[in-house]
Amino acid sequence: MNLIILFLTSGIILLIAYFTYGKFVAGKIMINNKNITPAHRLEDGVDYIPSKTPVVLGHHFASIAGAGPIVGPIIAIAFGWIPAVIWILVGGIFFGAVHDLTSMVASMRHDGKSIGVIIQKYIGQQGKQLFLIFSFATLILIIGVFADIIAKTFVNNPGVASASMLFIVLAIVFGMVNKLTSDKKGAFVITSIIGVVLMYYFVYLGVQIPFLLDYKLWVVLLMAYAFVASVTPVSFLLQPRDYLNSFLLYGLMIFAVIGVLVANPEIKMDNQVDFSTENLGYLFPVLFVTIACGAISGFHSLVASGTTSKQINQEKDAKVIGFGGMLIESFLAIISVGAVIVISRTEYASRLSVEGPVTMFADGLGGIISSTGISASLATSFVALTVSAFALTTLDTCTRLARFTFQEYFEDVDHKAGKVLSGNRYLATFLVVVLSVLLLTSGEFTTLWPIFGSANQLLAALALLAVAIWLIKRKVKPTFVLIPMFFMFAVTLSSLLLFAIQNFNKGIYVLSVLAGLLFLLSVVLIWLAKESLKKELNEPDQHLEKV
Repeated sequence: MNLIILFLTSGIILLIAYFTYGKFVAGKIMINNKNITPAHRLEDGVDYIPSKTPVVLGHHFASIAGAGPIVGPIIAIAFGWIPAVIWILVGGIFFGAVHDLTSMVASMRHDGKSIGVIIQKYIGQQGKQLFLIFSFATLILIIGVFADIIAKTFVNNPGVASASMLFIVLAIVFGMVNKLTSDKKGAFVITSIIGVVLMYYFVYLGVQIPFLLDYKLWVVLLMAYAFVASVTPVSFLLQPRDYLNSFLLYGLMIFAVIGVLVANPEIKMDNQVDFSTENLGYLFPVLFVTIACGAISGFHSLVASGTTSKQINQEKDAKVIGFGGMLIESFLAIISVGAVIVISRTEYASRLSVEGPVTMFADGLGGIISSTGISASLATSFVALTVSAFALTTLDTCTRLARFTFQEYFEDVDHKAGKVLSGNRYLATFLVVVLSVLLLTSGEFTTLWPIFGSANQLLAALALLAVAIWLIKRKVKPTFVLIPMFFMFAVTLSSLLLFAIQNFNKGIYVLSVLAGLLFLLSVVLIWLAKESLKKELNEPDQHLEKV
């Protein structure tokens, strides 16, 4: 079997799913442009800013993608490439795209607030507090880990650092020019073309003028950047940087497809399926935790209900951004699988343990892209830089999301301090940065990171739970949400239980206790949801709003 068959078949399936199942889901949640979006109703020039669909799609796609749809699928191929592909396609269409779109629209119907606020309204105040604490802790962990990864990457690859800094300058200029020419017909297309051309030129220029700084200084600069990106208007830095950066991934995917069409590489990895591996454990639940981005990822609900829902111009744009963005990520995950199944299983296993998934992806895809006439070294460097550039997107987006989460937690605190903490974005961001730096300097993030996979998928299950309760109370049959919800709870609860037992046996009691607490958190929120629905049945609300 040739790789071209895998790519074409997957692409056709995802495209058909967008126009059929995407239409079905959009109809179930009654997406309608007559509903004025929060970006217009609550426009404040900082977080709530109505924006063009391609710009919001670029921001959303860049924020949810990162290295996730690359690293996860390549690691999970240890179980076999066929179950990995099946989960990416089935999970992406019926789980991830539903999760992302419904989270986004539910947020838009609730003033662009997070899933935590939706839980407060339909499940209760305690549910909101528990969810926001969990979300905030997860985001702080991501910020600390990615600050470390990016700083080390910049030290080891100063050309990537200089290109990333040039991207930031370009994004600011692009945002300013776009704002000044917003009333000029065709100006957005022209500035976009110029911006994308300059961005690709800066990839080359960055290698020529490397920034040589030490690790600690990079950490300081990165956290300062994250602070600025969190408090400034989203259209000033965060949104234009993500929009332009998304063209790196679009370009990578286009080059990959062209390379496959030209080279027509053969799939050399065998079709064997292993239901357990020595390093990863059992296929269930590990496969469904390892491949998160590309299939379904709880982090997406934080982005969808955090930054994205505050920028959407018309409600129908949500289908393109939420459902479509997820399916694009699924195709990127398929490309990731394709980059490594052109080698044998034996070579895959030996190289993965030595090189790691990102290097394998860069080498594999670089080799495929080189068939278009581009030098192999340049193609490999381009792929590696694209992956690194998106790590910075994760950092700045998570900082802003953590700020939102922190402010929302204190919105209902009837005290002067609560009003200050919920209303001051500078103070909230400062505290987010301080906590992230403390975690980073303590070194404890390396101990805590292994639990992230299970915690991330628990976020997905809880987001689907919140959406399901919202739909039930709006008298909408939520089967299309309940099926992925029950499956994800089965995956995460099984994963957390196994994780707790394994780490207890290894003597790593911190992770064992954390897994137990997350297991308890999910049980409590399920119970609160059940009680909320029981109350609804006993005391039906005669004044239900429309979906």
